[in-house]
Amino acid sequence: MLRWAAIGTGFITNTMVTAIEQSPGSRLDVVAGRSTERTETFRAQHGIDRALSIEAAISDPRIDAVYIGTPNHAHHELAVAAARAGKAVLSEKSLTRTMATARELVDSVRLTNAFFVEGLMYLAHPLYETVLDVLSDGRLGELRSVNGRYAANISNVVNAAGGGTLYNIGCYPTSLLHLVVQTMCGPGAFGERSAVAVGARNGDGNVSDTAISIRFDNGVLASLQSTDEYGMSHAFTVTGNNGTLTFDTNPWLPVAGRNQLTWQPFDGVAEVIVVNNDHDAFFHQVQMVERHVTAGHAEAARPSPRLDDSLEIMQLLTDWEAAVPARLRRPQF
Repeated sequence: MLRWAAIGTGFITNTMVTAIEQSPGSRLDVVAGRSTERTETFRAQHGIDRALSIEAAISDPRIDAVYIGTPNHAHHELAVAAARAGKAVLSEKSLTRTMATARELVDSVRLTNAFFVEGLMYLAHPLYETVLDVLSDGRLGELRSVNGRYAANISNVVNAAGGGTLYNIGCYPTSLLHLVVQTMCGPGAFGERSAVAVGARNGDGNVSDTAISIRFDNGVLASLQSTDEYGMSHAFTVTGNNGTLTFDTNPWLPVAGRNQLTWQPFDGVAEVIVVNNDHDAFFHQVQMVERHVTAGHAEAARPSPRLDDSLEIMQLLTDWEAAVPARLRRPQF
């Protein structure tokens, strides 16, 4: 039985509390936060045994694993403290807010040998075992291009310190692009690239609506879009010499139930690939942590992100942010 402490009392922690409670191998013992009032309210709403300060939760000898559900600018400090306390750590995406703190987090966690994984929960769902099979079985031929978009109208509810759409939403298509390129082109291919980006920034100076075009040194092309200003839509297509693989259902929110891909050869009949499962991605993320901690591992196995994978994803996100002109503001329609 893995005994958890959850740090943070926001929307995403609500979702993770449900996932932890559903898993027979886990138990949520503690919720912690900066506000005593909000933490106690959250504890009472969910029937959690104890509400503690963050420091007390991390140091509690009865706790095996810490879930960090705070805004991403706080991930670094909390993840390092939890790992140094000997806890397994599941920390929400994005890894941190800057490359400097991302590297510090990874270096510090490695010194502790504690388990750590970035919370890109969708990659723990069984859908992605099927995706890896399709990417690896040769049907696509050589990878030629990847196109992805994620849009969600959430700018009015996110913390401005989190850095805008790239670190809230853009990390999803970026991390899936990383998985595709790494799987089909090898471990070094993702870092060998050039890119240009355009976009708009909001009144906080954060990127709010943006697109990037990437050319990898092996000739593979990619285009990604991310916005937190409008809509709720998703799209992701992988194109090879022989055809396309398209995500029909949301790639980044695999559900309990039906998840669907379509393999469309350029010369042949389309094949619909369905992955049914009784649980959503958050539940499978909890079980992924349980498996690795039980086995004594210090990091996850693919398709979930390993430490170096998280750094490579973070590098593209920060490069993308830097490429969007600071002077540009969101257009009025």
